[in-house]
Amino acid sequence: MSVSPMAYETQFFGFTPQTCMLRIYLAFQDYLFEMMVVVESVILKKLDAFPNCQISPFEIRKSTEKFLCFMKDRFDHLFSKMEEVLLQLVLNIPKNVLLPEDKVHKQYPYSKEQFQALQDEIAHLRQQYRAEASAGQALRAELEEQKTVQAELEKILQWFDGLENICREHGTSNFKESFAFLTQNSKKLLDVLKDVEEKSKKLKKHDQLM
Repeated sequence: MSVSPMAYETQFFGFTPQTCMLRIYLAFQDYLFEMMVVVESVILKKLDAFPNCQISPFEIRKSTEKFLCFMKDRFDHLFSKMEEVLLQLVLNIPKNVLLPEDKVHKQYPYSKEQFQALQDEIAHLRQQYRAEASAGQALRAELEEQKTVQAELEKILQWFDGLENICREHGTSNFKESFAFLTQNSKKLLDVLKDVEEKSKKLKKHDQLM
């Protein structure tokens, strides 16, 4: 069998010429084996008509196998010639023939150096795209963070507006005075809370003693 890669032929046919020849060889070989089995069975049937025949089935099988080896040697010799002809004249694309899908290479020829330069440019563009995509993602994350901060600031502003309204309701318009007023009320609330907690503890101790 030929060991030439025949890559261009494989591109055109969709299969390697060597694979095609191997399948043809195996098909012919199978037919040869089947034919010898048929010949052997016919001979055995013919011998049944001659009961006094001194030839045994074993001798027939031995002769059949010998004939099969002879036929296979002749077949291999002829097939090697047929393979050479088919690979050269049928399954071979001449060097001057260009496939339709490869005509673009002839129209826009590039040297190895030019092709490498294009590859380097593509790699650079990919790296630049990845950097810009990463920067865009960082900007989107920062924008989301700014939205969160803005929402918190709006809540604080609303809280101050509510605080100012409360102060106005209590007759205090100055923010410092309002804050001092709220601080005093907070302290009073804390004192009341502590007093409630102490009374609660005393009640629990009293319940335990009871």
